Amino acid sequence: SKQMNDFNRRYLNPHINNHRPCFFPETITDAKGKQRKTYPYNNVMTPYEKLKLLPHSEHCLKPGLSFAILDTVAYETSDNLTAKQLQKHVNNLLKPFMNKAGAA
Repeated sequence: SKQMNDFNRRYLNPHINNHRPCFFPETITDAKGKQRKTYPYNNVMTPYEKLKLLPHSEHCLKPGLSFAILDTVAYETSDNLTAKQLQKHVNNLLKPFMNKAGAA
């Protein structure tokens, strides 16, 4: 629905990309050639931080955008504040459904 798409674009995606840390894997190859993934703590970062570390990632940005511009957006609020705002908007989005469930 339009409401859900708007919610994802305005609140969920920015929170996940800029404020939600993720584990990024490292592939280890043993002496026999078998590969396995490990998730070291030093690879914990947000998807945005990971994007900035990739080689030549600035060439993947839309024309007119730079990491300096994106940094101002990403770091204008704290992780905790965006989590609170996200939860508030989730509650507002689900409120009509909760009222229907309670009325049944």
